[in-house]
Amino acid sequence: MSHTPLKVEQLSIRYHHKPVLTDVSFEIPAGKTVAIIGPNGAGKSSLLKGIMGLTPTIGGTTLFFGKPLEQKRLTTAYVPQREEIDWDFPIDVMDVVLMGRHGQLKFWQRPKASDKEIAEQALKNLKMWDFRDRQISQLSGGQQQRVFLARALAQQASLYLMDEPFAGVDVATEKAIIELFKELKAKGNTVVCVHHDLNTVHEYFDYVILINARLIAAGPSEEVLTKDNLNKTYGGRLSLLNDLTEQMYRSRLNQAHDD
Repeated sequence: MSHTPLKVEQLSIRYHHKPVLTDVSFEIPAGKTVAIIGPNGAGKSSLLKGIMGLTPTIGGTTLFFGKPLEQKRLTTAYVPQREEIDWDFPIDVMDVVLMGRHGQLKFWQRPKASDKEIAEQALKNLKMWDFRDRQISQLSGGQQQRVFLARALAQQASLYLMDEPFAGVDVATEKAIIELFKELKAKGNTVVCVHHDLNTVHEYFDYVILINARLIAAGPSEEVLTKDNLNKTYGGRLSLLNDLTEQMYRSRLNQAHDD
């Protein structure tokens, strides 16, 4: 029996005795591009970190393809927010991407020719091959993001968790990320992203998780992105649901139904 790529059950997280997320449960089908959406402070990044075991949880379980993370690390790739990386660390682009192969190696092994070929292809896919010898501190924000996406791609995982991959990137990088999503999805992989732009959700993602300290809704985009669910998620802060946005939203819904 094949298991869902990611199953979260009653996950709860607190920081300094203050609840951040309470009893969040959802299950993601394979081969989807998934957006985690909610207002600032809703617990989106905390959810991703809790899933990956990077922040303490106070309850709940997370299964990757039916197993704990320790047994599925090779099939799960994580891309943190760009601000969390020490960009002054003296390392070049190729070495960063080769880090994505380390899980496949024993601790005494060095990357083989086949590992370098995989890293090379990942850099070419993200249009960063020409920068392979560049120090990461010399790259633009968009280029840095592409390097870390290439590292995840080199891991050849089945599940990719990304924390705001579109934040602060240029148009070329945004297009490169979308192409990467399409490629991963075509291979049956699953991509889960913290995302903040409601206007691009329907275009970029086919499955949505709405949270605001708790789960509001989870499911296919056309079912979950209703005005009622968005109001529950954003409350009075949903000023972006003005007439123009609502027209765009309705046209995307119609387009989705037509498809």
